[in-house]
Amino acid sequence: MRIGLFVTCLNDTLFPQVGRATVELLERLGHQVEFPMGQTCCGQMHVNSGYEAEGLPLMRRFLEAFDDGFDAVVAPSGSCVAMVREQYPRLAADTGDAGLVEAVERVAPRVYELSEFLVNRLGVEDVGAYYPHRVTYHASCHGLRLLGLAEPPLRLLRQVRGIDLVELRGAESCCGFGGTFAVKNADVSAAMLADKLNAVLDTEAEVCTALDCSCLMHIGGGLSRQRTGVSVMHLAEILAACEE
Repeated sequence: MRIGLFVTCLNDTLFPQVGRATVELLERLGHQVEFPMGQTCCGQMHVNSGYEAEGLPLMRRFLEAFDDGFDAVVAPSGSCVAMVREQYPRLAADTGDAGLVEAVERVAPRVYELSEFLVNRLGVEDVGAYYPHRVTYHASCHGLRLLGLAEPPLRLLRQVRGIDLVELRGAESCCGFGGTFAVKNADVSAAMLADKLNAVLDTEAEVCTALDCSCLMHIGGGLSRQRTGVSVMHLAEILAACEE
């Protein structure tokens, strides 16, 4: 299958290892992965902050980059995929541009979050991963609530050899990041993060994983500042790990 990698701007800038892990995993499963060089931000942070006009050029750029006959476009990010599938149709319709609407209709249905692509599109749960550590899973808001990805990440994790997967209390509760929410509502965000950190520490896990690096950046920062010794790792990195 010919796959376009939608790496997302956050991963490309701050977590490049997640993009590499995604490519390693998909290629190990026999797929051809391509990285369209024209991709930038999908426009989520603009649109979610009320700057829809500023987000439109980014939406157009995304569509130009990925409207290239890919069998699928895969991203290690639930929130960015939700932006494309949930918000692009409305934004395109509001412009009255028939060509833009058609481009969204061609591209958006083929955009998948990584775990969604593996489980729901390919029907694969065992990807041959080996990760002998105690791990807990945080359900990122956009992946859970907009994409309905409650089970795919957990199905994949349960098939990882050597893993000790422990349930996270309140796994479905927001970590408090929410993009600009953490900046505009810092006190509330910090309180939500404190609850999440306590839940993670209660599991005695070595690693907290999730679908989105934005959540992991927030949770990981809190764990690091408290010197807990608990690390964070994107789901793609765990699934890409295998025995030497």
